[in-house]
Amino acid sequence: MKITDIEVIHFRTTTRGHPTKWGYGVWGDEVESVGAITKISTDEGVDGYMIGGNKATMETVVKPLILGENPLHREKIWHWLDQMSTFGHRPSEGEIGVVDCALWDLLGRKAGVPVYQLLGGARDQVKAYASTYPNLGGPEVYAEHALACKAEGYKAYKVHAYICWNPHTEAPAPQLPGFPKEDVEICRAVREAVGDDMVLMLDPFGVYTLDEAIWVGRELEKLNYYWLEHPMIETRVESYRRLTRAVDIAICSPEHVPGGVFSRAEWILQGACDMMRTDINYGGITGCWKLINICQAYGIQCELHGTGAPHVHLACAAPEATCRYYERGLLRPGVDYNQPPPYLKAITDPIDSEGNVIVSQNPGLGIEYDWDYIEANRI
Repeated sequence: MKITDIEVIHFRTTTRGHPTKWGYGVWGDEVESVGAITKISTDEGVDGYMIGGNKATMETVVKPLILGENPLHREKIWHWLDQMSTFGHRPSEGEIGVVDCALWDLLGRKAGVPVYQLLGGARDQVKAYASTYPNLGGPEVYAEHALACKAEGYKAYKVHAYICWNPHTEAPAPQLPGFPKEDVEICRAVREAVGDDMVLMLDPFGVYTLDEAIWVGRELEKLNYYWLEHPMIETRVESYRRLTRAVDIAICSPEHVPGGVFSRAEWILQGACDMMRTDINYGGITGCWKLINICQAYGIQCELHGTGAPHVHLACAAPEATCRYYERGLLRPGVDYNQPPPYLKAITDPIDSEGNVIVSQNPGLGIEYDWDYIEANRI
């Protein structure tokens, strides 16, 4: 079995997230955007797919490297791509993730089983937490939203409060300084609204100083929050060591540190976090699975960042003690998250009335693409 082609399919779609000059996206009117799907083809007619991909990188860097290779040799291909990325060249870690996920999808399609079973298979559902869109409004908006999520069956809720946003001017702002007091007001309002039986978390997205993070952590302890995620810029590892020692609430990080499993293993050894954080943008399914197993060996949690089919499969391949939750979002009032984007026939993370996301039993990643729409809007 050999790889005969890799291509990136571009198509017109829509989005409502718009970046500001500070780099962080804000919600806005629906506008046209460009979607991408990476396809890996083989001489046996079995293909693998993954959402995303950079056409220039796939054509000029990845294709010359993997054309003619056995697609089942994912580990070899993963190491080749990782070595190229380590030298500072393309592909990026996110592009490696797209290729790796497509190869896992291909294997599942060839074997006729879902990816989570290929990884070992621990469960067919995972607890979800409602993960909010940031900058929704004042404390009362978050409190009402949390209650609505609780009524839908969610047992856990994560606040993204004011991120690159000034709540007093109601306008985009730099990442620092943050607004820790205003964030805690939101957290307090949510706890008072939902009561003591809902698991709560806060993700400030790196907007605090060390002193602010310690203060927020201690305030969240009073409110019985489960974890504090990514509270400071993550290049300051010593700050994270000091924070982890100073507070009792679990520190969940790093979220966006480059280096994938290798840099995150060092964070564990440094004692810079209590829970690990990663996603497929840092080495794909293979990179995440390596880290999940390291975390299991050390007895700490590896909570996956972000949504999508690969994360559902990874979580369902691991025991709950290691991967407890799936992040479902980003949610905001008035938006139907169960409505798939136009290029998919169904969402990749369906949820039941008890707040559990159900993993697909279809071969591979189980993503149901709407090829009629994609071909009609192909660029």
